Amino acid sequence: MKNFRINALPLISSVLFLIFFLGSCSVTGPSGIFGKKSPHEQYGQKLADAGLKQTVLGKLWLQQAEESLEKPLLVTIPYKEAGYFPAEKPRAVSLKFETKRGERISVSLLKKPSTNFTVYVDLWEVKNNQNKKLVAYADTNAAPFSYDIEDEGTYLLRLQPELLVSGEYTLTIASGPSLAFPVEKGNIGSFWGDDRDGGNRRHEGIDIFAKKRTPALAAADGVVSRVEENRLGGKVVFLRPENKNFNLYYAHLDEQLVKDGQRVKLGDTIGLVGNTGNAIHTAPHLHFGIYTFGGAIDPVNFVRPVDKKPSPVTVPVSNIGKSLRTNAAKTAFRESPGTSKGQLFDQLSKNTLVQVLAASAGWYKVGLPDGREGFISGTSLTPLSEPLRRMKIEKEVALLDNPKAEAPRKILLSTGATVNVLGKFNDFYFISSENNHGWISVD
Repeated sequence: MKNFRINALPLISSVLFLIFFLGSCSVTGPSGIFGKKSPHEQYGQKLADAGLKQTVLGKLWLQQAEESLEKPLLVTIPYKEAGYFPAEKPRAVSLKFETKRGERISVSLLKKPSTNFTVYVDLWEVKNNQNKKLVAYADTNAAPFSYDIEDEGTYLLRLQPELLVSGEYTLTIASGPSLAFPVEKGNIGSFWGDDRDGGNRRHEGIDIFAKKRTPALAAADGVVSRVEENRLGGKVVFLRPENKNFNLYYAHLDEQLVKDGQRVKLGDTIGLVGNTGNAIHTAPHLHFGIYTFGGAIDPVNFVRPVDKKPSPVTVPVSNIGKSLRTNAAKTAFRESPGTSKGQLFDQLSKNTLVQVLAASAGWYKVGLPDGREGFISGTSLTPLSEPLRRMKIEKEVALLDNPKAEAPRKILLSTGATVNVLGKFNDFYFISSENNHGWISVD
């Protein structure tokens, strides 16, 4: 069944030829990360080199890429979404989420078909609620990738397929620690900011309790920058992880098993848990800290294991790509799936027509006929299998492509014709008449 989507654009043979052979175009000029163009940027450049940037199709693709970053929907990590990209209408998906320093964000995308369906996946950091910086991306096969969060804040993930391809996708965004847990069979018993010395100072790390002489492990590949003994920490080790701008601090060790300048691998034994230094009267534990050029930072998100999984998709995925209608007098149209976060965009009236773009947990991501996108609970939507009513056309009326007075006319419906009313939007009905579907004015 057709719905309110933009009609398929006429595709002349020369345009098709250029698109399918874009791989032969050259790419020049620095951009992206460290001067390297991302696959998405390379494809955009190829569109320009092939002369498609000024075509309606090329403009729509580039426009969607930019507009999606300006109007992302809010999600909470971990997150899972199943969706569909139609070939006839260029689309891009952007999701925003909050992160904490020390987390590792992992992104995976399953595609169907798995070949000849290229989807570009880009991760952006948002600075000052406005400026965006591309920080990571998948290759052209949308292989899984991860990114260690160095600055707490807001990030955007954008998905966009190439032109003239359609396919299904399942996106998963997960988070976890960027470092390994530094104690074999240990438990965190004291956290950052806890009182020390009767409240005269604050704890600048976490304490991981374990049996005496339990191995304290390298939380990452790196180089031992210092091995020493001091009054507070007792026997300590400093480890500088590879490609990081901070040092890991292991304190209260019963024994140090590495030397200054020694290169270690993830999981190597750094020392043995003890209670040296000012911990002599406490149970054996590892004081684990992270020090940057600006001082100590909370290490808990760097190492605390996370086993939370995204909620499974429970609404019927068979509705993705279809038009449905609301079934309540006031249907919440939201920025985010769920009710605890994000803003309420609108309250939609009963029988409002929406197009299902994707599904997440018990929610559908939908598009409205006016172009807005948001989330609606799956229980608030009903299929169009049965018409709302049959209506007789009292005077000749134009069947429109979309619910706007200036929309293109598809056909003229003759006086006396009988149509099925399937849904509505503002002052327009969405109807079916024989093999035609479209919009007519309520008046």
